Amino acid sequence: MKKIVLLFLLISVSSFAQEIALLKYSGGGDWYANPTSLPNLINFCNSNINTRIKAKPSTVEPSNPDLLSYPFVHMTGHGNVVFSDADVTNLRNYLTAGGFLHIDDNYGMDQYIRKEIKKIFPNNSLVEIPANHPIFQKPFPFPNGLPKIHEHDGTRPQAFGIFVDNKLVLLYTYECDLGDGWEDAEVHNDPANARDKALKMGANIINYIFTN
Repeated sequence: MKKIVLLFLLISVSSFAQEIALLKYSGGGDWYANPTSLPNLINFCNSNINTRIKAKPSTVEPSNPDLLSYPFVHMTGHGNVVFSDADVTNLRNYLTAGGFLHIDDNYGMDQYIRKEIKKIFPNNSLVEIPANHPIFQKPFPFPNGLPKIHEHDGTRPQAFGIFVDNKLVLLYTYECDLGDGWEDAEVHNDPANARDKALKMGANIINYIFTN
């Protein structure tokens, strides 16, 4: 039944406005770190790839049954993350039923989130997503894979994923900081080309969800 509900949500995107959500997690990390990022990504997608997403994203906790109402859930922050047993069960049900979670390390999350992902999928390992994966191909081409938006530790950006039945259901972007690139220009004073790359990569993620 859960798969049927989420399949309906994905199919219906062309007929009425969809809603996406920000994950409000526990543990002390700043889940609210980038308040302008999702609204800007929504506006970019609605203007450039013909989506119909509600302008204001929702906020949802990982144990909330309403999680299954959202085809796309975004998570960010700098610090600690703790998923309870109820969170883990609900997130696993959501992702195996057709949902999609994008985790964007806003710097400092990595050591915490990897342990929590392992709780959700104890038998699956995060794998690096190659540059030829469809998420980097359309509608905007990224032939080298995930773009670098912020320096952080100066290492290369990496996109990791969890796949269920050969479909990407969890995307973890590291050493990239797409969410900062989605924020209002004056927040981080990023150059226009960096913000453009970030928004286009975000649009590719949204496109992947609604077309796969």
